[in-house]
Parts: sequence; structure tokens; C-alpha cells
Amino acid sequence: MKIVNLVENTEGREGCVPAHGLSFYVETKHHRLLMDTGPSEVLMANAEALGVDLTTVDTVIISHGHYDHTGGILSFVKGNPTARIYIRRESAGEFYADDGEPEKRYIGMDPEIRRLSQVEWVEDDLWLDGELFLFGGIGNRHGSPDANRRLKKKIAENAGRKEAVLEEALPENPAPEVEVWEKTLSGNLVPDDFAHEQCLVIREGDRQVLLSGCAHHGIRNILDRYQEIFHRYPDVVISGFHMMKKDGYSDRDILEMLDTARELKELPTVFYTCHCTGTGPYEVMRRVMGTKLKYIHCGDTVVISEKKRRRQGMKWHRFFAWATVFSFVMTMVTGYRRK
Repeated sequence: MKIVNLVENTEGREGCVPAHGLSFYVETKHHRLLMDTGPSEVLMANAEALGVDLTTVDTVIISHGHYDHTGGILSFVKGNPTARIYIRRESAGEFYADDGEPEKRYIGMDPEIRRLSQVEWVEDDLWLDGELFLFGGIGNRHGSPDANRRLKKKIAENAGRKEAVLEEALPENPAPEVEVWEKTLSGNLVPDDFAHEQCLVIREGDRQVLLSGCAHHGIRNILDRYQEIFHRYPDVVISGFHMMKKDGYSDRDILEMLDTARELKELPTVFYTCHCTGTGPYEVMRRVMGTKLKYIHCGDTVVISEKKRRRQGMKWHRFFAWATVFSFVMTMVTGYRRK
């Protein structure tokens, strides 16, 4: 399995332009897929620079409904109108960042994406086939990243009116129902519960790889959900940890990084992180996790091969083969001496 980073915050391979966002191109035995599409057309430019042909992509997975993961969709579909795009239904909502300014900053996806015919709106856990699996329904046993505090979603002021408004619009023409709803009701901003977040599991041979965009639910909560489904832990995790902050880190933040790192280190899993983790938190966690944690920069490639134990098994086969030959030779020599 080959995984190429097409968009990430930090500079990596020459010719690949870093940008605040995330996108991975993944080649498996049966698929050519994208996990997220970055914030803009930089996806297309970086793919060309890296020699990745996006017209061969058959599947696009969107981890959640923020612009820095969905901004490249409209550019992508112009060149590839056939790939199916799997987005959690809740991602069609409106999402904002509270930067301390009077006007909250819109960070949701472009409304035009909602009208694309190739979008598949995901509601539950979903096997796409024997290789690809999507899941949500992530709990909150460990708490969520503190950096989530500034992230909001819009809800209707009078949700009880929704049914009546849609009922009036539906008999005449089903299409305008969203417009009627948006024009009739204003909304309030509340903390985002990230019901729009989903994770991708790729199963190939004896390997299982877990990809998450930002792990807004918290990477430990995501792993709990994974373990609940598969009764094991993934071999490889590729995910942001959403620990990055613009205004620095408190002692509490550092302790959270260290606690997370200690817990992840004990798992039979290798972790690749990027994007919203931030280079500072990464360095803190790396001191605890060592080689079990690696950073992926813009343009980097990760190749995931078969498990080492299979190669070790081959060594044992060779050992027994040579042992058989040795025993045969010794038997012949001993027998000859006896004669």
C-alpha cells in the first residue's frame, strides 16, 4: 500500500506547496483513492508536481466538513467526474471558528458540494467493499482536544418550525426545501459535537490502516471505537491530533500531550501524524513515543508492507529446509562410515 501526502501544512518534498489542510492519495490492491482534498486547487498543483494522476481516483473519503479538508473537491470533480465521494451527512451543516472577533469565521465546505451528483451521503458505519470501511459514532470517554473549544456549528433558533416549513415546500417542488429553510430561520452557534467526523479503515492482507483527518473526537476515543468494532488495534494510524494552538500551550496542554503519548506508545501500532497536531506538540509526544511516532510533511510518501512476522515465518521455513538437508547429508555420511 502506498500513501502519498498531497497537502499538509509543512514543507516536505521540493515542488509540493504546503498549505493549511490535508489530503492523502492512497494506492491499494483494488483502489486509487483520496482521503480529503485540502483547502483549495493546491491539491491539483501538488498532485501534478508529485506525478499523481487524479483521473485514476475511484473513491474520495471526506473526514469531516471543514474547508481545509473539502476545499479541493470542486476542482477535483472537473477533472474526475466519476469518482464517488463519501461524506458524512452532518457535514452539510454550517461550521464556524470563534477567533475572538465580532464576526465568526465560516470554516464549512462550499455549499456547491451539496449539489454534486457523485456525492454519497453517509449516515452509519459502512463497508464500501472488503477493503474499505467507514465509521463514526465515536464516544468521549477520554475527552476531546482542548483546541476544539473555538469551533462551532450553527443550529436553528426554532427547530420546531423545520417540519412545518418543509411540509409547505414539498408539495410544490422538493428542490427548494433547503432554501426555504435557510431563508426562514436564522441560527445560533453552539459547540461543535463533530457528528460529521468519520474515519477510514483500509484492510489489505494482514494489515489494517486507520486514517483520520483531524481526530476532533480525540485520537484515544477514535481508537476505542476502532477496538470496539474490530476487537484489536490498527497496525498503522495516520491522523492529525488537533493539538495545535496559535496562542501557545498551557501546562495542562503539555500534560495532555504527554498522557496521550504514553498511552499510544503502549499500543501495537505505528503512528504518523501531521497537519493540526502542530510541530510543537509533535516534538513533545515524540520524546515519549520515539520511533513509534513520525511526522508526514507535504509530498512525503509512506509505503506499508506485509507484517514482519510473515517475513520471519519465511526465515523459519528456510531454517527447516536447511536443517532437513543437513540431516540428510549427515545420515549419508554416517551410513557410509558404518559400511
